[in-house]
Amino acid sequence: MKMITQKIVALFARYCATHLFAVGQPSPCLDDSANTVGYFDRIFIKGQRVIIEGWADSAQITIGHNGQMQDFGINLQRPDVIAAFPDLTQAAPGFVAEVQFGGGPVSVTILRGARHFVYQIPMPTRGRVLRARARLILPFLRDLILALPTILHWYATKDPADRTRFKRHLRLTTPSPGRAMQSLLFIEDSIFAFPVAQQAAELARLNPAALSRLPVTLIMPVFNAADVLPEALDRVLRHTDLPWRLILIDDASTDPAVRPFLHGWIADHSLAHPNRITLFENDQNQGFIRSVNAALKRAIDYGDHVILLNSDAFVPKAWASRLMRPFLLHDRVATVTPMSNDAEIFSAPVICARIPLGVGQSDAIDAVAAKIHPDAALADAPTGVGFCMAMSIDYLRKIPQLDTSFGRGYGEEVDWCQKARALGGRNLGAANLFVEHRGGTSFGSDEKRLLVARNNAVISQRYPSYDADVQRFIAADPLAASRLALAIAWAASKTSDAIPLYLAHNLGGGAEDYLTQRIAQNLPNPALVLRVGSVFRWQLELHSAQGISRGGTDDFNLIKRLLSPVDQLRLVYSCGVGDLDPVSLPDRLLELLRGPKDRIEMLLHDYLPISPSYTLLSTDGRYLGVPECTSPDAAHSTRGRNGDKIPLATWQKCWGQLIEKADDIVVFSQNSAQIFLAAYPSARPKVQLLPHTKLVDLSRVPRRARALAPVIGVLGNIGFQKGAGVLQQLAQRLDFAGGAKLIVLGQVDPNYPLAAPAVVHGGYRRCEIPALVARYGITDWLIPSIWPETFSYTTHEAIATGLPVWGFDLGAQGDAIRSHNIGRVIPIPGGVPDIEALLTGLLHPHHRSESAAA
Repeated sequence: MKMITQKIVALFARYCATHLFAVGQPSPCLDDSANTVGYFDRIFIKGQRVIIEGWADSAQITIGHNGQMQDFGINLQRPDVIAAFPDLTQAAPGFVAEVQFGGGPVSVTILRGARHFVYQIPMPTRGRVLRARARLILPFLRDLILALPTILHWYATKDPADRTRFKRHLRLTTPSPGRAMQSLLFIEDSIFAFPVAQQAAELARLNPAALSRLPVTLIMPVFNAADVLPEALDRVLRHTDLPWRLILIDDASTDPAVRPFLHGWIADHSLAHPNRITLFENDQNQGFIRSVNAALKRAIDYGDHVILLNSDAFVPKAWASRLMRPFLLHDRVATVTPMSNDAEIFSAPVICARIPLGVGQSDAIDAVAAKIHPDAALADAPTGVGFCMAMSIDYLRKIPQLDTSFGRGYGEEVDWCQKARALGGRNLGAANLFVEHRGGTSFGSDEKRLLVARNNAVISQRYPSYDADVQRFIAADPLAASRLALAIAWAASKTSDAIPLYLAHNLGGGAEDYLTQRIAQNLPNPALVLRVGSVFRWQLELHSAQGISRGGTDDFNLIKRLLSPVDQLRLVYSCGVGDLDPVSLPDRLLELLRGPKDRIEMLLHDYLPISPSYTLLSTDGRYLGVPECTSPDAAHSTRGRNGDKIPLATWQKCWGQLIEKADDIVVFSQNSAQIFLAAYPSARPKVQLLPHTKLVDLSRVPRRARALAPVIGVLGNIGFQKGAGVLQQLAQRLDFAGGAKLIVLGQVDPNYPLAAPAVVHGGYRRCEIPALVARYGITDWLIPSIWPETFSYTTHEAIATGLPVWGFDLGAQGDAIRSHNIGRVIPIPGGVPDIEALLTGLLHPHHRSESAAA
């Protein structure tokens, strides 16, 4: 009973490390004259990190915490701050700073001119932290109860997939899971879901005949923009598929070419479109709002729905019917806004991130948008975006004008949409239409920034809940699935080269760090990641310089459908550990191949292609060498999703298909190459040895004088294969011996609670290792892993500090330690760690000196 209690306590500690959220008190930063020069808006502890969000009128701030000093740049746009403090010297005064949580005080130093202003952060009190932990008890117990079947199944079968299931129950997986994607996201799939006799009716419902007869009035204000205006107007003529009128307003353009162009353009098209085009000419510049208001008076008289359209918006084929369909088929619709490359919450590939487009890209993206089911593509939003926004005539009659208090523009559509919401109206985003927006053409980027800052402050004052509504929309992102589809279409339109698609797990660690590094090195080129082991069987991600778009599904056919715009793939197997049906992974990956130009690369981060026991450990937890395909050990067999037993020979036959098709197989150590080739000798010509490069440069740390009682440091999250059992035995022996300390920088599997003298620090960042060495007085490192690692970042990081490193004589970690001039590899005969030899080396100075001399 005591052991079970210890495990639950240890598990709750890890649960808190992941989910703990404790908030401190916001506070201002004042200079000597009590002027506000900054503000700490949010101070909170999230898991193992102290996160500080705010602003400061400075180019740089420095955070001090537990002896650590870190510099952070001031580089986030804060229009609300700029509006409230017009004398700021910084154009982007916002910051987000993060440091390791260690319980001590946090100071912030703000540099202004030659002066340093130091502020103590009001951290969450101990009481707040304890209350935050207490609030997690009930969710923890709920998640633990839901995980009971998985726990019992693990004890009965030792199925490796149960670890993934358990982490999913307790929400311990990383990175964040994508939003659920509907299987019937695309029109073709939706139609085929109906019997043949009903498919015609479904098509009629998707595109009712009445839609083609729905008249609209287009309003386009014009101020200069002579370079884009011809194409914008040409697209309106060629691509508008509903009965239309067009009201143009020349707002006293300063470019002398604009007005003659408009007159000539109208004359050229007046015969083909009689009485459809109206031109208003302002003698003096009135600004966007007054110009639109004049046109709205005429449009309301017409009695049609209205579409506001910027002169730098480029509409695609059959755009109007897709934009107007919600008015015909859904209730209380006030506005509809399409997706775009520059439309705030309706931006793709990444929400709220502007991205320029090349020639032809917008039409290629819209070709995919047009295939998205129009009902699956709709989402209620806090506002529309006025670059291309359809407005209901019913709500225009109630709110006939935009508010002129917003000056020349920006924010007026938010104000109108908020008024419509107050009357029960809905503002919808429509992801089945993509309209390119060049952005900033009408006003210029500097003027736009100032207008946005001032007018956002007005919106915040009038509608206090609006900012929170927008943040909730961004966090939930109900358009995530469609946004991902458009993101992939954007990536496919961006390059004719092969796009990498990485098969990766969701467990973090070295494989994920390497993948993150590799993707970052390839930016700005986009990359795709197909992730297993999350809430969904499949999580698809598009990584770009603007951020990440992601979505999850259990339907592999939807994954294939989403990837269909990509002509050429470079398929990279990174790691499939954690998948619930790993024996099927090779077949699924091979299904994604398009043709002879596609290439396959395999990265050997573990030994899943060799055995279901991806660490090659036996049932009793020992490494006994590479298993023969006839091995009777249950660890090297598994069961399929239908319950049938899959022996090792069948497993290797399935994975052998992927290995046979692979163009390159990359291993990261000589030892892992030998192990892999023992299982697949015919793959030798494809194998390349490319050791990892360091993820971070660590300086050597000062070594303390040798003592009879060392402080032993362990790096990383330690599960069974990483040596949790070794640490448990070692902690017990050190407790008995007294004096020596064991410090784990990371987490330990709750099934292996450590004796009280041991300290489990929790999460850390690699760059913090030297500071943590100094904080705890670490004298030696231990790599307790009991499987033959393929590289081991932690071993190389430990070596980089210059301290003695100890570990077992196997795998890449053993080879690396052996090459280190201090420390020693410890025998592991028959796969059983020699704890006595380890203790002797660590605790007895003369043995340690001998090993150092060796």
